Amino acid sequence: MRDHRIPADGLYEGPRELRRVPEGWTDRPCELFEMVPRGRVIGAEIHGVDLSRPLDAAVRAELDRALLEWKVLFFREQHLTSLQQRAFAGHWGELETNPLLATGDDPEVARLDRSAVPTFENVWHADVTFRERPALGAVLQLREVPPVGGDTLWADMAAAYDNLPEEVKERIEGARAVHDFIPGFSRFYPPERLAPHQDRFPPVEHPVVRRPPVTGRRTIFVNASFTTRIVGFAQEESDRLLRLLFQQAHAPEFQVRYSWRAGDVAFWDNRAAQHYAVNDYAPHRRVAERVAIAGDRPH
Repeated sequence: MRDHRIPADGLYEGPRELRRVPEGWTDRPCELFEMVPRGRVIGAEIHGVDLSRPLDAAVRAELDRALLEWKVLFFREQHLTSLQQRAFAGHWGELETNPLLATGDDPEVARLDRSAVPTFENVWHADVTFRERPALGAVLQLREVPPVGGDTLWADMAAAYDNLPEEVKERIEGARAVHDFIPGFSRFYPPERLAPHQDRFPPVEHPVVRRPPVTGRRTIFVNASFTTRIVGFAQEESDRLLRLLFQQAHAPEFQVRYSWRAGDVAFWDNRAAQHYAVNDYAPHRRVAERVAIAGDRPH
């Protein structure tokens, strides 16, 4: 055989470990609504729940379990008002706002009009990891959809962790990384727009490997929009490790892709998943509205 070499630190062909829930987790069928899986490890469509109405405790608990197991839930053609969207998200905790995003009719609802400022498309990321307490999750509704394109993808970052080489898992166990809002937002906003927010959002450190409550499952918690370096590593080694961790989201086996209709709602666990909005619809318009749920300090 002639000499051969594949560059190190890449995604490799071959079998992947595809585990949707933690070891020891008891799978139970849904009793109060129908759930249709959209991916092997992430993404399920929920039928039989009207989000415009208040949720009773039993439905809320079953949806919470579904969210932990599937990381992102889809609800077709709900056509919620801002008040109804906020009320649904509020079942999972206090809502938070982002002063760097435009708002809709309600100050707690961010409006993402991609014909205005094309923020956070074509990049894998988790929301607001530059906060000391990054968002628990988000509820996104598409108000206006383009005639073609405009899908969103989500990646299961626990499955992404499971498939890291063992030597990489050992190197990042217990490591912490710096997150900063400026690298992500500076791609879209001039310095004078960002400077007033520097004191409010100083750089923060989070675990490279997060273990969310309830599941306790090891999850990659760095992303290409906000993570700048791994603490205690030389810059070259930090950059190399981060490139490897960022690209884990790119494996299709860890992903689900959703094609929107107007009025559709997606609800995802920001602790366990990253997402990617595909900008392949220009010059058409795409308008979404998002409500974010405040989270806890990662550990």
